Amino acid sequence: MTATDYIYDDPELGRFHIRVSFRARRLTFRAKERELWVTIPAGASVAEVKRAIDSLRPRLRQLMSAPKRPPVGWDYRIDAPCFHFSLAKGTASRFFLRREGEEMQLVCPPETDFSDAKMQDWLHRAVAEAMRRRAKEVLPLRLEMLARAHGLLYNKVKINASTGRWGSCSARGDINLSLHLMLLPLHLIDYVLLHELCHTREMNHGPGFWALLDRMTGGKARALREELKGYRCSF
Repeated sequence: MTATDYIYDDPELGRFHIRVSFRARRLTFRAKERELWVTIPAGASVAEVKRAIDSLRPRLRQLMSAPKRPPVGWDYRIDAPCFHFSLAKGTASRFFLRREGEEMQLVCPPETDFSDAKMQDWLHRAVAEAMRRRAKEVLPLRLEMLARAHGLLYNKVKINASTGRWGSCSARGDINLSLHLMLLPLHLIDYVLLHELCHTREMNHGPGFWALLDRMTGGKARALREELKGYRCSF
């Protein structure tokens, strides 16, 4: 495969934008503007892409039917237990983030055109950046507190923008946490952090893992897992 970008039209799911990345190690899918974008490793064949689409078809169908993201405008707000966000009208011609007590605010020029599609893309990235900043304040400290309370050790923690999973833990004990955790109630944030901390001892989801997580959650591990399914890893 010599091209770096091409289009694949699926009879059911529609258009896939295929992008080849020399840094990618696996196929990754994301939805944007009701079309699907796929990043593939260099050397991956069209047949491999089609097989991946077929194997993930139920998940991709669900991804395409997900509600559209709400437009950002003057009345846009996020009021989650650990993340409060709003827009404020500024007096200058620049955008900037600021803190007002417990609330993150995006200050926008008074003439901001919220109907422009490119502006909406930028505004959603700005919301994500505000959420990332808050996540960096909250999640590492919370993880450290829980690790000490339960006598668990991890190597390092990173905040990412994943919309596919709330968190992950590598074999080296590196924990990755999605900034979208800031949209959850605190008890579910703690559940995800404890889930990943358990993987520093049990790198699978076998009986030993669930027994450990049950001890840490007062026997509520599976109930918390079911409750978490009611939330989307995005905003």
